[in-house]
Amino acid sequence: MTSVQSLDVVTIGEAMAMFTAQQSGPLADASSYVRRLAGAELNVAIGLARLGFGVGYVTRVGADAFGEYIRRAIAGEGICTERVITDPRFPSGFQLKARTDDGSDPRVEYFRRGSAASTLSTADYDASFFTAGRHLHLSGVATAVSDSLRALLHAALDGMKQAGRTVSFDTNLRPSLWPDAQTMVAEVNALACKADWVLPGIEEGEILTGRREPEHIADFYLARGAGTVVVKLGPAGAYYKTARGEQGTAAPFPVTKVVDTVGAGDSFAVGVISALLEGQPLARAARRGNLLGSLAVQVAGDSEGLPDRSTLDRLLADKDHA
Repeated sequence: MTSVQSLDVVTIGEAMAMFTAQQSGPLADASSYVRRLAGAELNVAIGLARLGFGVGYVTRVGADAFGEYIRRAIAGEGICTERVITDPRFPSGFQLKARTDDGSDPRVEYFRRGSAASTLSTADYDASFFTAGRHLHLSGVATAVSDSLRALLHAALDGMKQAGRTVSFDTNLRPSLWPDAQTMVAEVNALACKADWVLPGIEEGEILTGRREPEHIADFYLARGAGTVVVKLGPAGAYYKTARGEQGTAAPFPVTKVVDTVGAGDSFAVGVISALLEGQPLARAARRGNLLGSLAVQVAGDSEGLPDRSTLDRLLADKDHA
């Protein structure tokens, strides 16, 4: 398991038990489920840990069966659990996910109100833990969970920037967790505009910026302080642009059959972040993001398609020689 002394990346979020229906159709008709792990930021943590990065994850879980399962699963991925706190006052969150057989986004129902993770606050900010890493990753999902958790995200982001670390932010919108669209846009952008690397989806970017073209979405964040923006274009690949004027489009990796779209954006983030932390050019980072996103949609589960280092190296070599 990763120790604090060997951290590369730290992230914050809510880890949940996820129950995926085994039968396609409405959740109300499902009679059997498979238990898996869920959480947008945790998916990124898992993906980076599998690629050999030292990863620390900050969350709270309940003193219940879900919490024990989550803690064991996180530790099993080699992620540092020093800041995974068990809080007996509140339950762990969980979710139900429908199964689809046509490649459409599955319905997800959340049971996370009043969860242990929602009580995360600035009291959970330990500067020595965070700055032990060289990079912080945040997303719009944790931003939506509670006011106190959102305050922690700001404290962590500000602290890491002051310490000279880099920060990535995946906009990752969850409208159902917000009181209204206006609040969502304001709060997500408040964090995104302070990050170094911003990773919006094309549809999310339109909601957040009011702009339709990928370059214009990128310009919105570059004008407000971001250094690099990579816009996810789904089946069309990705567009990237930097404050230095570098820009381009990374071609997609076609997928014959889409099994589960949930987690594709998180996998994309793993690809981009891992490559940039390795010092790879932005074009190759976006390409790796596309590759990992394509792997994610071909399997059931949010993180099950994330490769280890040897698998990634083999896949990249195969693609380079194709």
